[in-house]
Amino acid sequence: MMDKAGGVEGQSVHPGKYSRVERERRFLLASPPNPSMVTVTRVITDRYVNGTRLRLRRADFADGRCELKLTQKVPVLLSGAIQSLITNTYLSPAEYDVLASLPATMLSKTRFSVPPLGVDVFDGRLQGLVLGEAEFTTDEEVQAFVPPAECVAEVTDDARFAGGCLVQASRQELLGWLAKYGIRPQT
Repeated sequence: MMDKAGGVEGQSVHPGKYSRVERERRFLLASPPNPSMVTVTRVITDRYVNGTRLRLRRADFADGRCELKLTQKVPVLLSGAIQSLITNTYLSPAEYDVLASLPATMLSKTRFSVPPLGVDVFDGRLQGLVLGEAEFTTDEEVQAFVPPAECVAEVTDDARFAGGCLVQASRQELLGWLAKYGIRPQT
């Protein structure tokens, strides 16, 4: 049985052979990145499998490559850059198709690599949300990071801007959340 934080009741999960600590900081941006700054572009479709902590991802790159993976994120109940323990499994197209038949809620976005950030520009009901993420391998890197000037607000500790919450958000909820940070996308 899962607890409200997405963890498994009566069990603890530790980083190790199969999972790693995910350190990231998230930022709201007022607009998509300047195309001249983008190094890689991919369209991402995430399927959050109902009743689980599993995310099935399809990433289609501008050069025609496709990356398919299954991810499990186990939330860490701490504030700050350590968000979760993460485990990724890369899939064949046949494996992806089997898992894609499970009931899921979908989220789509275009991710632009704009070092040092990955910038997600969301589609559909989340249109107008531009979220930048920076990932780190050590706590020291987290502390030393200075966000680029285009970052409007840090939302690392605002769980509403994590994928698992965004996938459930209505358009009106999103607009209200963004307004609290002074962002008013065109509707």
